[in-house]
Amino acid sequence: MNINYRCPHCHGYLALNDSVFFSVRTPDQKVGIISLHSDLGDYNVNKNPEFEYREGDALDFYCPICHTALSSGFHQNLAKIIMVDEENREFEILFSRVAGEKSTFKIIGETMEIFGDDSAEYLDYINLSMNF
Repeated sequence: MNINYRCPHCHGYLALNDSVFFSVRTPDQKVGIISLHSDLGDYNVNKNPEFEYREGDALDFYCPICHTALSSGFHQNLAKIIMVDEENREFEILFSRVAGEKSTFKIIGETMEIFGDDSAEYLDYINLSMNF
């Protein structure tokens, strides 16, 4: 079994090949599909060239299957999905909704891996929510 990504609401599969797919809304209400690389810490984004937003825009991420908002509950700028590894363990994946910001967290229980240069901005919010 490969690593997989799922919606925390409908449990639908969000990944295909090396990409994780999302429905996205910009602050000025444009909508589109984007894909993020499935390797944590790889911040390559693919989108239709006509779907435009600015770096620094807070994008709303939705499940492309059930259309539920993928908000994290940790911080308003973090979205959440579920990663399932080769041993069928489930991890919460939190990632920044802010275009251009490099921040990702992989959490299981009280264990957390941090990816991206901008992650320090959210670390206090996550630590407080996890009750370390």
